[in-house]
Amino acid sequence: MKSSPENIKKILTENKIKYAENEPMKDHTTFKIGGKARFFITVSDTAELKLVIDACKDNDISYLVLGKGSNLLVSDEGIDGAVINFDGEFKTIKIKENEIFCGCSVSLSKLCTVALDNSLSKLEFAYGIPGTVGGAVFMNAGAYGGEIKDVIKSVTYLSANGNINTLNVDELNLSYRHSIFKENGGIILFAIFKLEKADKTYIKSKMEDFINRRKTKQPLEYPSAGSVFKRPQGNYAGTLIEQCGLKGFSIGGAQVSEKHAGFIINKGNATASDVLKLIEHIQTTVEKNTGYILEREIIYIDK
Repeated sequence: MKSSPENIKKILTENKIKYAENEPMKDHTTFKIGGKARFFITVSDTAELKLVIDACKDNDISYLVLGKGSNLLVSDEGIDGAVINFDGEFKTIKIKENEIFCGCSVSLSKLCTVALDNSLSKLEFAYGIPGTVGGAVFMNAGAYGGEIKDVIKSVTYLSANGNINTLNVDELNLSYRHSIFKENGGIILFAIFKLEKADKTYIKSKMEDFINRRKTKQPLEYPSAGSVFKRPQGNYAGTLIEQCGLKGFSIGGAQVSEKHAGFIINKGNATASDVLKLIEHIQTTVEKNTGYILEREIIYIDK
């Protein structure tokens, strides 16, 4: 089937769905890197999402679901397809006793703040992780001894065949930086978190402790995509990279952070090519000197 962008534009316009053409992806990733997306579409509810996905499939146009772009490296050539962004009902937050229902587009920092306001604990570890609920569930995000799998109750998603399904926590296959959605092609829509009542002062102190640790140890003053590599068995990526003398090593505008070697930062006008070359250099150097094979955690999106 021949790709038909004009059909997509007609469908979006007729249904009053917000979109832009040739949208720079560097404006939508925390790395501040990436070429242009052919279409950047913002959906406000499940009906619009289904309509957009059906239109993409019918017109042979690939699509990418985007959160805050905090774990992504987009190619310099951009994305020759549609990027789907979430708004409207996907930013919903509702509280019922010790549970929080929220949409996939809610930021983790917002979720943590709402939990604090309602004296609900166990989400403190996520405060400061620069992502959305959808991305956090997809990657089973974690920090400081906590993971999404510890606090999630259920997830409602759009299946690959267009059905709305709900899975409980024991059906999500959550493990280190992994969920069932990496295999089943489902799009996370909503999640319910099950928390515990606790004193606000206690919750706030833990949140402040974690955010201060982040500020002290992580290069938050520069654009990055977070931790570049998964944690290798029995060691830490940052420690191994530092041991190899790579702190501060640069290729083009991409640099191994001098503050935390597990991060690659955009020092200014870094390209995706710079980052990929630097990742490859790190992997080769670490394997040669330590025997450890570093597996990339950030997701690379090529056309």
